[in-house]
Amino acid sequence: MEGTQYTEDNIRSLDWREHIRLRPGMYIGKLGDGSSPDDGIYVLMKEIIDNSIDEHVMGYGREIKITLKDGIMSVRDFGRGIPLGKVVDCVSQINTGGKYDSKAFKKSVGLNGVGTKAVNALSDYFLVQSFRDGQTKKAVFHYGEITEDDKLQTTEEQNGTLTVFKPDADIFKHYRFRNEFIEQQLWNYAYLNSGLKVNFNGSVYQSKNGLLDLLSRKTEQEEIRYPIVHLKGNDIEIAFTHGSQYGEQYHSFVNGQNTTQGGTHLLAFREAFVKTIRDFYKKDYDAKDIRASIVAAVSVRVEEPVFESQTKTKLGSLNIAPDGPTVRNFIGEFLSKELDNFLHKNPEISQELLKRILQSERERKDIAGIQKLANQRAKKANLHNKKLRDCRYHLNETKVDEDIRSGTTIFITEGDSASGSITKARNVGTQAVFSLRGKPLNCFGMTKKIVYENEELNLLQHALNIEDSIDDLRYNQVVIATDADVDGMHIRLLLLTFFLQFFPDLVRGGHLFILETPLFRVRDKSQTFYCYSEEEKQQATRKLRGKPEITRFKGLGEISPNEFATFIDENIKLEPVILNDGTNIEQILEYYMGKNSPDRQEFIIDNLRVEKDISENASEELTVSEELAEAAS
Repeated sequence: MEGTQYTEDNIRSLDWREHIRLRPGMYIGKLGDGSSPDDGIYVLMKEIIDNSIDEHVMGYGREIKITLKDGIMSVRDFGRGIPLGKVVDCVSQINTGGKYDSKAFKKSVGLNGVGTKAVNALSDYFLVQSFRDGQTKKAVFHYGEITEDDKLQTTEEQNGTLTVFKPDADIFKHYRFRNEFIEQQLWNYAYLNSGLKVNFNGSVYQSKNGLLDLLSRKTEQEEIRYPIVHLKGNDIEIAFTHGSQYGEQYHSFVNGQNTTQGGTHLLAFREAFVKTIRDFYKKDYDAKDIRASIVAAVSVRVEEPVFESQTKTKLGSLNIAPDGPTVRNFIGEFLSKELDNFLHKNPEISQELLKRILQSERERKDIAGIQKLANQRAKKANLHNKKLRDCRYHLNETKVDEDIRSGTTIFITEGDSASGSITKARNVGTQAVFSLRGKPLNCFGMTKKIVYENEELNLLQHALNIEDSIDDLRYNQVVIATDADVDGMHIRLLLLTFFLQFFPDLVRGGHLFILETPLFRVRDKSQTFYCYSEEEKQQATRKLRGKPEITRFKGLGEISPNEFATFIDENIKLEPVILNDGTNIEQILEYYMGKNSPDRQEFIIDNLRVEKDISENASEELTVSEELAEAAS
């Protein structure tokens, strides 16, 4: 068989800029438009701030100033400043940096000398300026190529480093920094670095009590079962409590890095926590009952940490230090001593903790029989053929490729026409479709028992594979795709209630999204515009001469598969459902989904007036479900 020619001409040697720009995912994970907290633009931001944090950890610089305007981010620290003769090399020469010197940065996050270079190569504009002992050096780059290389100048500025960058819009298509995600990262920096002051666009982030402050901010006092337990030791800090929510909620960190995917340190904590509790109460409680509804934060310092990816979201290190104890033994010994002592000294807390464990045990046993029958029904329903059009990634049961898994999506929609259009238009490799039959149950105020008794909700949780643990989620993005009418918005509201009530960790993990589809199609014989708002429709109308054809899409089924393909490909518009720190899910759901109250009746009447005014101006509908999404975010 005649094949493609393979000669010396096929062999290419890429320089560092070309390699990073050709394979950005190897350096910063997924790209994205900024709608997810792990999208690449936030990794770029983190790589720059991490350098400033490392200076603070080494004892230099107590403040970091960050500004963001028009998609351009500026980071100014007051550390020692990059040595002036190496300013250009440190941001443009792979394998060049101070962090290879373990004496200078013994427990740094960045160890491989790549991060800042990746930011440089992936930026339309990149400026670095060092201030050091009355002198300054500045350099400017475009896509990693130097465009300005200023000579040394005198300065009265304080020592430190200024970095300014603008992500390349050709790589990060339609990107937009979201303040909610930035603020979350900055609070984490503050919690993990006592004494550090972070100033972002005029707002200050600062913490005195570390992880105690973190959990206090992320929980409501009326929701927790007992006061937050806060334990600190050399190179380790732990805080935890139990609430009434479903699932387990963790915040884990290594050397100040938020390890969103956990790793050896989080596994060690979960294991050691169970063992310590069993030993204290002298009873072999089920691990699920001990950890049910736990909210915990874990931070460790590790020498020369090994992460499972360049984005450093999962710790792979087995040891605290090259010649030190294992992470497992280090955390296990700390908890067996400090937590055991704490529980003995605080009997009122140990009693409340025991009550929570026993309650979880009763609830688990109460639904055990129903759960077994529900699992059998799910299998008999022939899920993969009737309700779920799965993607090839899951149908092809080969080894898990995390890079591909991070791009998997499931669309939850209603009705044959809508699900049919999406099914025909989707990327069958990574996109799945789950079809609802009618409106799902309003499950507010119900126990998880109802999830197994209700066929539709039971099949949905099985499709997502979250019946046992959110860690088993089969798709990285769970997308609610409903019609832009009253019924569609109601279904969206009911699905939001389902996830917030029983699987809040899925929302907190940044996995839940709302699909934005165009409201209008404006076209003539030469051009077609898809518009997501009345304003965009008017702009498109002005661009086209004559009287263009204007179509108002009222349902997803009205959009042809060929058209739909352009809305769920790389140009897909997803609105993340975001839970801010301290968001009280119970109060939100009680207000919108509980029994009618005068306050809610007044809210609906007021918004019906607004909706009437808007509709008279041919604008978009405002619905209660949209308000719930806004309140949840």
